[in-house]
Amino acid sequence: MDDPAEKLTVARRRDALLTPASRTVAELLRTAPVLGRADMTVRQAAALMTDRGQDYVVFPVGDRCHAVLTDGDIRAKVVAVGRSADTAVGEIVDGPAFVVDAGAAPMDVLTELVDRDLTVVPVCDVDGGVLGVVGPGDFVGDPAGASMPLREQISRSGSVEELQGHARRVPQLVADLVRRDRPAHEVTRVTSLIVDAVVRRGLALVVDERAGLDPGAYTWLSLGSNARREPVLSSDVDSAVSFDDSLGVEEIARYRTAFGELDDVLRGAGLGVDTNGAVASKPLFSRTHAQWQAGVRDWVDRPLENKGMIFLSLMLDGRPVGGVRPGSATPSGAVTAALRDDPATMRLLLAESLSTKARLRSMRDMLTGRGGVFDIKQHALTPVVNIARWAALSVESTVLDTRGRLRAAAGSEILPAEQAATLIEVFDVLQRVRLRYQVAQFDRGESPADLLEMKRLSPLDRSLVAQAVREVAGIQRRMANMSHFLPGTERPADQQVT
Repeated sequence: MDDPAEKLTVARRRDALLTPASRTVAELLRTAPVLGRADMTVRQAAALMTDRGQDYVVFPVGDRCHAVLTDGDIRAKVVAVGRSADTAVGEIVDGPAFVVDAGAAPMDVLTELVDRDLTVVPVCDVDGGVLGVVGPGDFVGDPAGASMPLREQISRSGSVEELQGHARRVPQLVADLVRRDRPAHEVTRVTSLIVDAVVRRGLALVVDERAGLDPGAYTWLSLGSNARREPVLSSDVDSAVSFDDSLGVEEIARYRTAFGELDDVLRGAGLGVDTNGAVASKPLFSRTHAQWQAGVRDWVDRPLENKGMIFLSLMLDGRPVGGVRPGSATPSGAVTAALRDDPATMRLLLAESLSTKARLRSMRDMLTGRGGVFDIKQHALTPVVNIARWAALSVESTVLDTRGRLRAAAGSEILPAEQAATLIEVFDVLQRVRLRYQVAQFDRGESPADLLEMKRLSPLDRSLVAQAVREVAGIQRRMANMSHFLPGTERPADQQVT
């Protein structure tokens, strides 16, 4: 019989039920929106802001489209450049603003607000009418905004030591969210926002302020689980960099040296950085734009050579984090475009995606006496991530997170809606078990890991994991059978995936 003392459990907070797991951004609205007109002057807009006690004005700029003028816009685009206060606000804003639907999840809206570096985001009803706006402060009282105070402290860190001190609080934040019984995808999304903030501030302190290095000469890409916004306590920070073609070999070498120092800073901040993996300090993952383009063409043309399949999968998850300029191309975008025009390589990529089988134990585990240890990442979650990545690519979706990719591909020929829903549910269950296990390890002073000792799981969690693996394995078999009917030119025999 299992020893209850050996079980890894996490106590739920007493107030966990006070906040429902599912909310909408409309519930965060507190005041009526400040509405104006495109032909009103900056002077009139400023007076309206003052009268309403707000720092923005929203006004229509077309059918169901809106623009936003903020107090910051007035300072930067009018006062700082000596522009007349009688200028029409429509001449100052940069086109339609990013808006969200009233039914959007707060965590999704917060992510967009942070990624786009916005002050406010208009919230619209089904008819396109503005119900109100939300800014960073509106999320403080919501679980989605649990990361905001820590993110702010990280972003304001004046030294590497201060940055590391703040970043080392990430496990406590994750543990608190798990104890609040927040959905797994919300916990990992919050974690990714913190990791992004650490990386951005680390780049500013270690790389961008160094003499001779231009912050505008590179685009930093997050790879792996953090790029998909799915990191847990055991996740590494994978990265790549795309340099301007104007940089020479010696200049690039100086950047790589600085990136290596950043790796050390991140480790000191409590984040995992695998020097044997995908890191921007290594030549394989720090190239010029032209070199990335050439690499992409080579991987697509010869996917079974020079680790082409591995690079294609890695770069498909690439998400720009720092040094991004409007309109700049990224390796991930180049991979997506190239694969869409090459059905043969798409078929090979599908076969490679299905090659990591969902299973509870392997023959090696049984022969080595490790049958009671389960690698939840390798043998359960990675198969789902791989399926989602390929399925989204097949329907030309640019979504990166696994749940979003599965929703985007739901109903396609390769992934029926029912099976997509099953995979989303399975992914959520597995991530929840994984997070709770790792938080329990953290509480006990153990290093969070993806190797689960099955005897330390509750009977319910063991049953859930077993059922999840069976569901994924069944869908993998169906997709493998369906792959034979997908269009595409066959590769020569010596290039077939075995």
